[in-house]
Amino acid sequence: MANILAVDDNLELCKLIRTTLERDGHRVETRQAGGALTEALCRWADCILLDVMMPGEDGFAVCRRIRSLTEVPILFLSARTDEAAVLEGLGIGADDFLSKPFRVAELRARVAAHLRRQSRTPAHRMVRNGVAFDLTAQSAAVEGKMLPLTRSEYAICEYLALHAGQTFTKEQIYEAAFGIDGTADDTAVTQHIKNIRAKLRAAGVPEPEKLLNTVWGVGYRWKSED
Repeated sequence: MANILAVDDNLELCKLIRTTLERDGHRVETRQAGGALTEALCRWADCILLDVMMPGEDGFAVCRRIRSLTEVPILFLSARTDEAAVLEGLGIGADDFLSKPFRVAELRARVAAHLRRQSRTPAHRMVRNGVAFDLTAQSAAVEGKMLPLTRSEYAICEYLALHAGQTFTKEQIYEAAFGIDGTADDTAVTQHIKNIRAKLRAAGVPEPEKLLNTVWGVGYRWKSED
């Protein structure tokens, strides 16, 4: 059971989300405006669902405002699924995009997958090409300096680093990192990889494109240490 916060100016959709997720045993709070999100609400939530196109403070503005208050998964619900919208949403710290209109089963699956990932507690560490992973804390560091990865970025890094040297398609990466089959948007994975490389570069990793390598026409792989 988790605390779910849903923000959408469509009251009927809010009711649908509440009914659907409460059937899964979750506690659900809904709001019809971004400005209604308080710090207390953000800290209460274990997962936040945000509409993009709302009057006043839109979903992107809300995400920018609250991301520093919470590390929980933020999922955008939006009729805007163009590449520019997806890139902007993931670039400002969201974890996923769910296209409207969506199926109830897909909403349940996405929320469940992100909650599962958030609650994992493996008890070991690993180092891959100078990047140290704490799999218990779900964090990564370079020379003792923490990488400011979002949960989704960390999940992708961990999966690829655990299988260093192996190449995976974008669909395989999405399914493995998020536990969701068949709904990946290639743009989402591409943008997450771009963000990860930028953060590795900022942390002093030389040529992060060679560490997190693009295999053209196939997908991505973490460099083998051999």
